[in-house]
Amino acid sequence: MTILHSARQNAAAFDVGFARAQFAGLDCDSIFFDNAGGSLALERVIADVADYLRRCPVQLGASYAASTEAAHRMQAARAELALLLGGGESGAVHSQELVLGPSSTALLRQLAEAKRGGFEAGDEIVVTDADHESNITPWLRLERRGVVIRTWGINRDSLDLEPEDLEPLLSARTRLVCFTHGTNVLGTVTRAQDIIRLAHERGAEVCLDGVAVVPHRLTDVRRLDADYYVFSLYKCFGPHLALMYGKRERLEALASINHLGVGDGKLPWKLEPGACAYELAYGARKITDYLAELGAHHGAGSSKAAQLARAFDCIAGHETGLAGRLLDYLRDKPGVTIIGRPMADPVWRLPIVSFTVRGRQPAELVAAVDAHDIGIRHGHFYALRLIRALGLEPGGIVRISLAHYNTSDEIDSLIEALDEIL
Repeated sequence: MTILHSARQNAAAFDVGFARAQFAGLDCDSIFFDNAGGSLALERVIADVADYLRRCPVQLGASYAASTEAAHRMQAARAELALLLGGGESGAVHSQELVLGPSSTALLRQLAEAKRGGFEAGDEIVVTDADHESNITPWLRLERRGVVIRTWGINRDSLDLEPEDLEPLLSARTRLVCFTHGTNVLGTVTRAQDIIRLAHERGAEVCLDGVAVVPHRLTDVRRLDADYYVFSLYKCFGPHLALMYGKRERLEALASINHLGVGDGKLPWKLEPGACAYELAYGARKITDYLAELGAHHGAGSSKAAQLARAFDCIAGHETGLAGRLLDYLRDKPGVTIIGRPMADPVWRLPIVSFTVRGRQPAELVAAVDAHDIGIRHGHFYALRLIRALGLEPGGIVRISLAHYNTSDEIDSLIEALDEIL
């Protein structure tokens, strides 16, 4: 069975009503297509955040009952969150390999700070012009230490980060390659395994921004062989929190950025200054429970790994169908330029649809869609270097970003609105 055929089957069989019932934010007449900026939170996540604040409003590390209960809850939360980056397999990613923080931006800045002392003048870091600024700016600041920054440009023909374009940038002094697993503007999923293999062959570590990918694809950092991988839980049906994976040996080599007394050997706390929002982490653990239920509802077996795999198969199939419907419409519309690959794909294209319209400002178009009670967005989405590399106007693009709880009826409503506007 081909991947495309499987995706079509999953799209046809997907019970979107089951998914929508889990999100209280959908209990309204508005249509939400700004999911790449932040998804809706699961009702069960919200409930558990509140439960933690009611029952365990204390700090970890003490011997009294409430503190030990809070510690047990956090341990359970880290174990569940590890499933999101371990391909759904229990124990594949150790909880000490996970660092929690308020956002991917914050975590990447913390990582750069922790790695700062390990660089020497003349060492090289590769960044891209396709990434969100969160995976560029922290590394650029290391130029002050004499680190050389090389920029790997988006391929204008394929709209992808091509390994053959990276190869000439690598040298014996390359220490780190930072790139996106999936772009938040183009919706392109990069060939991460090929890129990582190439970087490792040259002796470099890799740091991936997976923010755009994890809500849509089952992610296995072991299979990727990533050294560092970051994503935001608030874009994956959870609260405003983010998660960074690092190979244990990589994290152990980092300097502590926490208080005196939280030494270099204390993982992951040496990389979590001021600790994290415990209640948010505890609530976020319910993301995997929901995905397992979604997979079981769609015919998966009893193992959680199989359930998560099935859930993401169904998610990819359903979202590909929605994105395809929208892309088909935009491709045939005079004056519209799709910014990204023009066809939907269940493997290499995320349900992020960006476009411009000849002679129209993105802000004007989005304001007109707002009047239909449909939420989309315009701008550069902190990928300003990509906007410039593609030769686009300073006003950026219009972006429509979908999630698995969106429906074909909602796509039709958006198309009707766009027909009036374009």
